[in-house]
Amino acid sequence: MNRVRATLVWAALAAAIGVPIAAAAMSPLLNWRGPVYIVAGFAGIVALGLVLVQPLLIGGYLPGLSALRARRAHRWIGGTLVIAVLIHVGGLWYTSPPDMIDALTFTSPTPFSPWGVVAMWAIFAVALLAVFRRRWGLGPRQWRIAHMLLAVVIVVGSVVHGILIEGTMELMSKAALCALVVAAAATVMVDLRVWRKRARWREQNPASR
Repeated sequence: MNRVRATLVWAALAAAIGVPIAAAAMSPLLNWRGPVYIVAGFAGIVALGLVLVQPLLIGGYLPGLSALRARRAHRWIGGTLVIAVLIHVGGLWYTSPPDMIDALTFTSPTPFSPWGVVAMWAIFAVALLAVFRRRWGLGPRQWRIAHMLLAVVIVVGSVVHGILIEGTMELMSKAALCALVVAAAATVMVDLRVWRKRARWREQNPASR
């Protein structure tokens, strides 16, 4: 039963990320796009999928992974997310520098641009904090709070950015992926808060152990 459940969980995750990518690959809009633009666009879709994986890892919801392996995977996928965002932004800059300048300076007329830029800077901020947290003297509590706040910005910015874009992504699969990203992030934040409260309660009530 556990093996069947694990298979279903991993299959559902693969479908949640793979179906939007496959649907985008069949979009007729690709016929009018250059290869660099296409790569940049799919890097953005992959990045959105990785935003879904991250809370599932840190919350321990993916079967077959120990807590240590899940944390390691969380760090590696965080680095992969940064690379995907760089490819996404770099490719769009290559194909249309004026549009990217407008987006980065928050002067773009497109409503989805500022959400994507804010999410991008939040992703970079988390990566910098993760690399330099010890050098900057961030304690576990400070790191946890900063990470959580930035994660909220990343999720909200990425989801709104994705929903507002009318491009190669198919509407229903995109909406489903975005809904899963929000649900996963919200669930792990609630669960982690409950676990911390239970841990503090046990520390204050040793006789209950």
